[in-house]
Amino acid sequence: MAVWVGVGAGVASLAVVALIVLVFCFCKSKRKESSDTKNNPQGWRPLFLYGGAAVNNSVGGKGSAFFSSSLESNQSPLPLKMPPKSAKSKEAPAERPILGRFSSHLKIGIVGLPNVGKSTLFNTLTKLAIPAENFPFCTIEPNEARVNIPDERFEWLCQLYKPKSEVSAFLEIHDIAGLVRGAHQGQGLGNSFLSHIRAVDGIFHVLRAFEDPDIIHVDDTVDPVRDLEIITEELRLKDVEFMERKIEDVEKSMKRSNDKQLKIELECCQRVKALLQEGKDIRLGEWKAADIEILNSFQLLTAKPVVYLVNMTEKDYQRKKNKFLPKIHAWVQEHGGEQIIPFSCAFERNFSDLPPDEAAKYCEENKIQSALPKIIKTGFSAINLIYFFTAGPDEVKCWQIRRQTKAPQAAGTIHTDFERGFICAEVMKFEDLKELGSESAVKAAGKYKQEGKTYVVQDGDIIFFKFNVSGGGKK
Repeated sequence: MAVWVGVGAGVASLAVVALIVLVFCFCKSKRKESSDTKNNPQGWRPLFLYGGAAVNNSVGGKGSAFFSSSLESNQSPLPLKMPPKSAKSKEAPAERPILGRFSSHLKIGIVGLPNVGKSTLFNTLTKLAIPAENFPFCTIEPNEARVNIPDERFEWLCQLYKPKSEVSAFLEIHDIAGLVRGAHQGQGLGNSFLSHIRAVDGIFHVLRAFEDPDIIHVDDTVDPVRDLEIITEELRLKDVEFMERKIEDVEKSMKRSNDKQLKIELECCQRVKALLQEGKDIRLGEWKAADIEILNSFQLLTAKPVVYLVNMTEKDYQRKKNKFLPKIHAWVQEHGGEQIIPFSCAFERNFSDLPPDEAAKYCEENKIQSALPKIIKTGFSAINLIYFFTAGPDEVKCWQIRRQTKAPQAAGTIHTDFERGFICAEVMKFEDLKELGSESAVKAAGKYKQEGKTYVVQDGDIIFFKFNVSGGGKK
């Protein structure tokens, strides 16, 4: 019996030792896996202590003016443990590449047939005295203006900090002369006007949905769906013409070179031309990242985002009814489903002349609002622009960037040194600041976050950048 008990105890001891070894190996294996992002699809992030407070190294920071810092430069991070990344981490966005120029200086053009309300809209938006006579082609050169983006967040930040300087975001708008049928062949100064469209990054397509015998229509009758088809066809035909020349150029280059990239570019060009000849616009196609890189070098007219602005009478706008609108909606849904904004040039022109108190009273009595703020915000978003804030007693400012911009490049919009010597971005969300009331309260709530080079800046972030270009310490 004694022998049996001794053997049993020995076996039990061996079993315990074996179990410990297995657990150790398993943990070691997991630790190795957690450090290898390829074997760790969810990802792991170290947690650091700064000044006694736990801060996740990939989601941290504060939102004050970028000239101040809450972290001492001699503090060193203390690694604690490796929590899993959130499934919604901003560091690995799943967004597809964007058609268009990668720049923070993007602009939108007002496009349409003659006498549909383009210049009247532009005048109302910008308060600039440009020609808007009832005469085709009265706008010979594109007029340009910057329109402030209305934003309650910006106004709230200005109330909070009471800064010496306030700089809001803006939308750059170009008023482009009216196109006519045959513009791609040069009709009605079409070649010049189409080149103006190529120079912008998005389109406000203005449609006439009102009848007025005193305002001449270039085709004598009012038919906004016909007008839609004329403009879109002219843009598409101009793109076909461009692609035919491009294909010829690439084929000539291939005869002189064996560069594999030329073959890839030729195949892309042929697919683009085929899509256009099917009557489809480039922005509605399914493109891979490599295709988009090639397409963005072409600046094709039908690759540009479009917002449809339906200009109706003041009466129709007030009663929210228009006989042309259902057909316009049906056409747009069939051709990509982009946003439609009904508005009235007549109403906006009269409304803009009212003093603020009278304007507010008029809106309340008639249960109507100006469409201009929506038009401006929609246009800004359509060309893939967003902005982040820097905020403090010296200045509250909106910094415009293109969607999908990462933190170092966003820092570069403030100063190139910020990007060159980027250390981190300290970020807080506007919603958190508004809810909690102060930066110190945001930090105390653990919503003060610090982000690295891979962080994709989000619209409305309040950011403080830390950088070092001289090796002499953090800024």
